[in-house]
Amino acid sequence: MGDLRADPERMARVKTGARLLDVLAPLGPYWPDFLTPHESKSGLAGGLDAIMSTPRARLREEFERLAQHRRLPGWVASLADGDVETLTRVSAAIRSYHDAAIAPSHQLIHLAVAADRAQRARDMLEHGTEGLLAGMGTLMRWRPPVLEVAYDIDAVLHLGGRGLRLVPSYFCQRTSVTLADPELPPVLIYPIDHQHHWSTVVRRGVEPLLGRTRAAALLAVATSAPTTGELARTLRISPASASRQATVLREAGLILTVRDGSSVLHAITPLGEALLEGRPL
Repeated sequence: MGDLRADPERMARVKTGARLLDVLAPLGPYWPDFLTPHESKSGLAGGLDAIMSTPRARLREEFERLAQHRRLPGWVASLADGDVETLTRVSAAIRSYHDAAIAPSHQLIHLAVAADRAQRARDMLEHGTEGLLAGMGTLMRWRPPVLEVAYDIDAVLHLGGRGLRLVPSYFCQRTSVTLADPELPPVLIYPIDHQHHWSTVVRRGVEPLLGRTRAAALLAVATSAPTTGELARTLRISPASASRQATVLREAGLILTVRDGSSVLHAITPLGEALLEGRPL
């Protein structure tokens, strides 16, 4: 992931972005919904474009609400007024923070979230909605027709026939979060299962031992038994590179490779599982 102390420019960008986000999206009961637009599902660029085009009335309303929870610095007034220059600075700071603090670990974050999503998909496929929600542990409980969610504040969201989008989050901790405005498309962001969190694997020393890409490949095989093509897409590397990573892992006895028709499937071995879990065989 890199050492920030060895890169003063990157450290400066992280600090600048962190100070900005501490003002606009503080820990607490509320932060403005416009910072997490629906358009961000297509990526950072789409999200920043949506932030730049936020209507002035919405900006003013959301910052008035934020001001009820904390004292805001003077520059926020121009942002609440929809000042294009201020919005541009905020957008640039968010992008800079993302590039310095998030992007270097994007592959590992993506892999951890993909592992959680695969787990939830299996629960849904094998046991239906009840199984999906039961797999969330204490985060959610289904009491038809009400979904009870562990949350920091008491609130009721009426879907009114609208679907609920579940979004796994690498950074969300302890409880789920949702949008403050009930008129926006319903979304529930929940913390991924701790077993998929890459920091858990990193602390066990797998990445220093195998290298980032190979460790990520081993974790991908452990969570989804992928084909070589799926492994390449998950890791965002070429099929040839994915095949080489799989070959090294197989020769080390960490995975098995079997052919299924025209596809090649990879599966974790007991030795590979023991390595990921940090335990002896």
